[in-house]
Formats: sequence, structure tokens, C-alpha cells
Amino acid sequence: MGIVLPALSNNYEIIKRIMISLRNITRLLSLPVLWMGIVQLSFGALSLFFFRDNVGKAFMIPSLILIILSLMFLYRFKKAGQNDFSYRDALMFATLTWIVTGILGGLPIMLVTKISFTDAVFESLSALTTTGATVLTGLDELPKSFLMYRQFLQWMGGLGVVIFVVAVLPMLNVGGMRLLKAETPGPVKDEKLSPRIANTAHYLWFVYVLLTVLCALSYYFGGMTPYDAIAHSFTTISTGGFSTHDASMWFYESHLLLGLSNVFMLLGAISFALHFRILHSKSPVLYWKDEETRVFICLVAGLSLILAIILIMGDRYGVFESFSFAIFHVISFITSTGFGAADLSSWPAQTSFFLVFCAYLGGCAGSTAGGNKIIRDIITFKVIRRELLQCLHPKAILPIRFQRNAIDERVSHAVMAFMTIAAGSSLLFTLLLMATGLDFWSAFTAVAACINVLGPGFGEVGSNFIPVSDTGIWLLNAAMILGRLEYFTILAMLTPTFWRY
Repeated sequence: MGIVLPALSNNYEIIKRIMISLRNITRLLSLPVLWMGIVQLSFGALSLFFFRDNVGKAFMIPSLILIILSLMFLYRFKKAGQNDFSYRDALMFATLTWIVTGILGGLPIMLVTKISFTDAVFESLSALTTTGATVLTGLDELPKSFLMYRQFLQWMGGLGVVIFVVAVLPMLNVGGMRLLKAETPGPVKDEKLSPRIANTAHYLWFVYVLLTVLCALSYYFGGMTPYDAIAHSFTTISTGGFSTHDASMWFYESHLLLGLSNVFMLLGAISFALHFRILHSKSPVLYWKDEETRVFICLVAGLSLILAIILIMGDRYGVFESFSFAIFHVISFITSTGFGAADLSSWPAQTSFFLVFCAYLGGCAGSTAGGNKIIRDIITFKVIRRELLQCLHPKAILPIRFQRNAIDERVSHAVMAFMTIAAGSSLLFTLLLMATGLDFWSAFTAVAACINVLGPGFGEVGSNFIPVSDTGIWLLNAAMILGRLEYFTILAMLTPTFWRY
């Protein structure tokens, strides 16, 4: 009995911990479900009373169901959440939030456009993860309330639904940092703008909203209609790339609007914590002093120059147009926004690979951009350089520095692990997509578009993702979530250790 009783006691504690985790996660998940219901209800009201485009019921019916269910779960588990949240709970919540909201967000899309459930979930996840890939055509003819809903999903997902939960839920002061770390992109996740995690989230959202308003005003004074200015500001600052027109940003055929878009895509791809510090200190020079931002801007300038030279040599455009289109598309791809302007299929063949390379570089950590992130690119370059120098000076101690400070070896190891997983995941998903019938280039660019939350592909998926089979669509759904949460959050859940309480 001396052996059995401790074992039973241990099993009881494990079961108790699992039940606490389930209650905590269920209560937390009720919040994004409630928020999704409120969003759909709002757009239903806009459809009925403002746009009058006869799709209000497609929003109202699912929204009321979601609101009722979420309130029921919030009441049923009202005492949950008073317990401390473990990192296991945070990882599960961060992952399940994107899955659940992606599925629920697709309900109005399915009802309005009459596409399949699989395609509707893909469109919804593409919006929420700010990927920007689409299976829809004829956007100019679709209802305005629906198009604005699609744009707003990208804006809502840009900074993160999880960060929204942290911002509105004061009871997460203890476990909030764990949720913030599970959601925030980048290799360094311990930076806080405020001792209170909820305040940190509020500051990030303040910057996000401010940039969105400035972007909308710029688009309006640059020549867009008020509707398009608001709609495109949502997907510019979130670096999402959805548009209300099939022609995307070239609908107005304005290089001025492309230039304005360049500015705000770059701002969306720079750390929002850095934006806040600059607003607080009123010192724009901090952009240049920040090593990641400085390298990012230099990369954009250098890559744009290379692409412009390729276009000029191809005699397709004049010098001004070549530079305008080159700068716009380099920024669009490196920030993972995915806006379009020129007909990329008519460009020299090497430009498509060049732009995919830009997409993998990514924007800055702590921003809405996807890709590998510039800080990881910098550290990877410095690790390779150190190894080369170590061959020449075997006994030398060569620390890797970032912002003039030596970084922990654990960070450099995590970065190299990330790069390995990113390459391996791209290869694996490409092979799986090829097994569904796509050719290599179409499969590879489709994966690159989804895993880097970029949007546009090439080959068969150059216009949209309609040619991809249902099996391929679900693979790309997984790729989008994996890329949005930067691999480790999800991969950790696949290890046996994660499930040992």
C-alpha cells in the first residue's frame, strides 16, 4: 500500500492539473470567440443599415450563435482563470486561438460567396494570419460590407488576437507574459514596455491604431475613396495584402499611392515597441541606431536597386517606372504584405525567384511582418562569419554581438534551429503539395507564400489558389499557422514531453 497510494496521489494531481488547464484554456478561448461574434455582428449591422448590400444575414446568424456560446462558456467556467497559467497553457491557447478563429471567421465567407467550407477556412486563416493568399475572384463585384470584413480580419490578426486578449483581460497580469511570449514573433521575447503586461499590450495597440489612422488619411489625400482608404490601411499596417479590387494597389494606377504604401508597409514591418519608444522620446534617430532596423532599411534599398536594374535592362519600363515598381514589390514581398501592382508574370524569369528570396528574409521582430525576421538573418550571418574566422584562429574567443552586446549562446542556437526548421518545413510542405498534383515551382511558391505569411505565389498559383486541391488547401492552412506562430510554439506541442504533466 505504501507504493500504491503515492502513485494514486500522483495520478490524481496529474488529472487535477489537466482539468485546470482545460478550464483555463476553454475560458480564454471564449474571449476570441466572443470577439469574433461581435465583429461579425458589427459587419452584419453595417450591411443592413449602411451599405445595404443584402448580406446582413450571412453575418448575423453565425454572430448570434458565437456570442451565445461564448457567454455560456464564460459563465460555466467563470472561476477558471484565477489560477496561474503555465507555459503549456499559453502554447495551447496561442495555437488553438488561430485554429478556432480561423474556422469561425470563415462562416460568413462561406455564406456570402458560396464557396466550400475548406476554401472559406483558407480565406479566413489567410486573412487572420495576414497571409493574403486568396481563392476568390471578381472582388470588384462582391458586397462592400463583405470586402471590408475581409480587410478587417487582416487588421485584427495583424498584431495578434492573443495580444488583444492580454490587452482586455486584466486578470492575466500573472500569466499574461507567457501568452505574450507564445504569440510575439522574434527570437528575443523578454522585452516589456511596461511592468504590467496588459499595459504593454495597450501600448502596442495604441501604436497600431495610430499608424492605421495616419495610413488611411494618407491614402485618402493621395486619391483613394474614403472606403478604399480605410480598407487598404487595415491591410497595409497589418502587412496583410488583401485588397478590395482584383488589380490590388494598381487599381488607381498611381505611383504616388505606391509610394505612400511603401512608407506604411515599412512602418508595419518595423518593431512596434521601437515605434512606441520613438513616439515617447521624440527621437526618430533611434530608427537608425537600432541595428535590426538599420540593416532592414539598407537591405530594402540594395534589393530595390538590383531589381530596378534588372527591369531597366529588360526594357519593359522607363527608369522612373522601373524604380517605382521595383521598390514597391521588394517592400511588398520583404514585409510579407503581398500587394500587387505590375504584371509579375511578364517580368524576367529571375525576378520571381528574387522576390521569393526577399519574402524569406522577412521584416523586423515584434512587427506584423512574416518571414525569418531580419534579426535572425543578422545573427545567422554573424554565426557563419564567426565559424569562418574560427577556422583561421582556432583558439580565439569570438562572441557574437548584436547592438554591440554579446548575445547568449542559447539565442544563437535557437536562431540556427529556427533556420533549419524553416528550410526543412518548406521542403516538406513542397513535397507534400507536389504529391497533390502541383508542379515544383507552383508548390514551392505556394508554400513560401503561406509559411512566410506573404500571399502571392507564382506558376499555377500566380493569380489565386483555386488550382490547389482540398488536401493541398488544408496543408497550406497548417503552413500558415506554423509560419504565423514561428514553428516552435506548435512543434513543442508535438513532443511527448509536452503532454507529460
